[in-house]
Amino acid sequence: MRGVIEVCGCFPTGRHYPGIADRMRGALARVAGMAHGFAPEVVWAEASFVVLDFETTGLDPETDRIIEIGAACFENGQLVSSKFWLVHPGIPIPPETTEITGITDEMVKDSAPFEATIRDVTSFLEGRIPVAYNHFFDTRFLWAELRRAGMPTRGPGSDGREIAPAYSDDGVWIDPLVWARELQKNEKGHKLVDVCARLGIALETAHRASHDAEATGRVLLALASQMPRRYAELLRVQQRYAATQDLDMAGWRSKR
Repeated sequence: MRGVIEVCGCFPTGRHYPGIADRMRGALARVAGMAHGFAPEVVWAEASFVVLDFETTGLDPETDRIIEIGAACFENGQLVSSKFWLVHPGIPIPPETTEITGITDEMVKDSAPFEATIRDVTSFLEGRIPVAYNHFFDTRFLWAELRRAGMPTRGPGSDGREIAPAYSDDGVWIDPLVWARELQKNEKGHKLVDVCARLGIALETAHRASHDAEATGRVLLALASQMPRRYAELLRVQQRYAATQDLDMAGWRSKR
């Protein structure tokens, strides 16, 4: 289901049905994983959202570490700020990681560790809907690093305020990869660089966090006209697509 969900309280005939609008609003409100502070009916593309991207020493969040954080903030469909932070991982950066990202041990030797860096990043995350390309990768790393740093991943922080939406490990992030796979299912390749090329979006340096984050935000907005407008409906449909895609990928692997 794509497009706009308008809560009018009417049947297609135009006759009003008392209470149906409230029921529909209630259904939208029950979508799990929404960022706190955002109403179900908000038009997400016009809201404030932040795209996060991490470069890491490897693929396992339990043994590998974040070495770069990129954040790109969008409001009313426009990029309003972007920044990156190099992070000291506390372990050597493997040569294969350096080959992909260009980040070396020398580059991060004077950088702060994650627990210090993330406190600077927090101001970019508070009050914004979280977004990531292939969010399963980024969220697992973020939440693992938060736990190692002794920071909360649910409920209020040490100051009593609600934690940033990106920190909540029961939240669902908007994921442009899920939508690219659905809306461009007949196209070959759904890596960020492939989708950017098809949409005519510049990606200056792939596998550097701030560049990837900015490009991800632009991809999301480029696809927005083919996606549900309302935040709750977007998450509802995205989770259904993601589940179907996971099953398709599992079936593809089993046949190889």
